[in-house]
Amino acid sequence: MAGLYVHIPFCATRCSYCGFYSTTKLDLQDRYVDSLCCEIALRKEYLSSYSTDSKAANTIIRTIYIGGGTPSQLSRYSLEKLFHAIDTYLECSPEEVTMEVNPDDVTNDLAETISALHINRVSMGAQTFDDNRLKFLNRRHKSFQVKRAIDILHEHGVGNISIDLMFGFPGQTCDSWKEDVRRAISLDIQHISAYSLMYEEGTRLYRMLKENMIKEIDEEVSLNMYNELINILCDAGYEHYEISNFAKKGYRAQHNSSYWHDIPYLGIGVAAHSYNIKSRQWNVSDINKYIESISHDTVPFTFESIDADTHYNDIVTTELRTSEGIDLSRLDDKYVQYIVKQAARHVADKTVDINDGHLKLTREGLYISDMIMSDLMKV
Repeated sequence: MAGLYVHIPFCATRCSYCGFYSTTKLDLQDRYVDSLCCEIALRKEYLSSYSTDSKAANTIIRTIYIGGGTPSQLSRYSLEKLFHAIDTYLECSPEEVTMEVNPDDVTNDLAETISALHINRVSMGAQTFDDNRLKFLNRRHKSFQVKRAIDILHEHGVGNISIDLMFGFPGQTCDSWKEDVRRAISLDIQHISAYSLMYEEGTRLYRMLKENMIKEIDEEVSLNMYNELINILCDAGYEHYEISNFAKKGYRAQHNSSYWHDIPYLGIGVAAHSYNIKSRQWNVSDINKYIESISHDTVPFTFESIDADTHYNDIVTTELRTSEGIDLSRLDDKYVQYIVKQAARHVADKTVDINDGHLKLTREGLYISDMIMSDLMKV
């Protein structure tokens, strides 16, 4: 199988924390969607061209993810044009088609469009149910709009919904965080992703931190919040299948799982990444340069070949994030010997477990996952 990612960079306003490439130049929407369709046509052979068999099953796109930015800013006409290009040029048999939305964008018209285009999964940026924190993040929506959006989607037959949550706000208490998690559970959704608030260079939040306008939360408090997140969601019947992701049975995010399980994917659009085991490439992070280059039938990207050590390191930093961990049978013997040796002290302190041919983090290892990954990588 393979995946398709399409980046929609448009946002009505820019959130203070976001480090993804985005733009508020909404007037470029039509030209950009035309460029996406053109890139899809130009790169229709990307997956098959790196396979020994052009009809191999791993070239068929099984998952599609429309991310951003804010894909729900696109008009119905633009979405229809995009999906028409996907159907025309790519070999697709999608099991999961996900689109990211903002709660305040979800109307009956949008939900009807989602249903008509056979988008069967929606990922919604809720972030928090505290309106003051939403304002701090420069989010457009109010907390009540999350439930309203979910109700509208349900009315139009969308039954697979994920929401994103954030924790670790300046001054946030563990009790207020637990209330956010409980509010999320009460929505009866299928999937929850939760991330610690990050201060990425170049964001407004980062500048506020450096100018001493805000202060990072204490690390111990943040770890307690993560611990409570796991406890509450697992008690509520969610499976903790990846460091930051929780799903009800049968509702793991298939597309995102492809990133963690070494499955090739084609990335379309400004700043989009592509991966085919042998190499990775990423498009230019400038919408004007992207549109201009595509208008001359040239995809503007940077390319990197992947050698054996790099591929091994990629597996460490992705598969180790999952509940199954690293399947040692997929590694060459020299890498198995290396990783087992490097993991020995973590096995001894019970932060890593090796069992049934898999090396994985224990509950205690989740809290120091970055350090463990660094220890297991080839340098």
